[in-house]
Amino acid sequence: MQYRYLGRSGLKVSTLTMGTMTFGGSEKVGNTDQDNANRQIDLCLDHGINLLDTANIYNAGVSEEMIGVALKDGSRRARSLVATKVRFRMGTGPNDGGLSRHHIIAQAEASLKRLQTDVIDLYQVHEWDGQTPIEETMEALDTLIKTGKVRYIGCSNYSGWHIMKALGVANAHHYQRFVSQQIHYTLHSREAEYELVPITLDQGLGILVWSPLAGGLLSGKYRRNGGPDGGRHVGGWKEPPVYDWDHLYDIIDVIVAVAEARGVSGAQVALAWLLQRPGVTSVVIGGRSEAQFKDNLAAAELKLTTEEVAKLDAVSQPPLIYPYWHQSFTATDRLSDTDLVLHAPYLEK
Repeated sequence: MQYRYLGRSGLKVSTLTMGTMTFGGSEKVGNTDQDNANRQIDLCLDHGINLLDTANIYNAGVSEEMIGVALKDGSRRARSLVATKVRFRMGTGPNDGGLSRHHIIAQAEASLKRLQTDVIDLYQVHEWDGQTPIEETMEALDTLIKTGKVRYIGCSNYSGWHIMKALGVANAHHYQRFVSQQIHYTLHSREAEYELVPITLDQGLGILVWSPLAGGLLSGKYRRNGGPDGGRHVGGWKEPPVYDWDHLYDIIDVIVAVAEARGVSGAQVALAWLLQRPGVTSVVIGGRSEAQFKDNLAAAELKLTTEEVAKLDAVSQPPLIYPYWHQSFTATDRLSDTDLVLHAPYLEK
């Protein structure tokens, strides 16, 4: 297992992160019980994973509770970092959702209790809240760090301007800055390359990738002629949305071809591609079973060749949207290295 600094912080995290949304869940997302959760955590820790990712909303707090039970064994907690999230509604009251100071502080206390720990290693705002002043949100997060209840903060599912506004407020008021963003980024969904990846490189953030296999779509099990009888998408899961199934299957065809040539699974190829992308710190893996975790864990050691990456890039590359197509026509003489992370593949054509 390799370890990378999380943004500009001094914190090193494993290139694979353990996702725990299945803990205490349903058939749709997976319903891992406590005994299996303990075994899966041990498996990941023994393979060098040091970051466990959850959220207060995952199964209404049950995921956090199960992690708390597992990490009550002090040896597990000493080997792990715990990341959780706040934003979504956790009750029926008028202040039971959002990113107000009230909700953030209350939910941090509740998460600490469920996790049976004194500190949250990485506390992430789970989604944008456009009705709460960003100054209030950033001040509340800064307070949690200053009081020792949180060590680092990050955001998730923010747009580019949301991130820059939050970082601007943090800089202006000398609050702690986000060290990371957790985003959806896959061979099928490469929209993050327009702004979120360049912002990561420019502002010194780390990237954690959620649902790196697109809910299993990129595992190689779903093909034009059919797929498995079970799984999230069989149960009607809608993340990520698929607007062009033919294009998705074109991507899957290349994933499978590379996987078969290397003698590995399609999931390992899709994960390895992400680990070789600029700005990516860690990829969040999850599974309904130990077998799925074991297969995903092998991706940490898979290094794709330049030719394999080129094939995957070519079949999945999205079109440039405005203003980037205009920049590619008229601004090539003044593009920075960060700009070229997006533009270079298009200019080469």
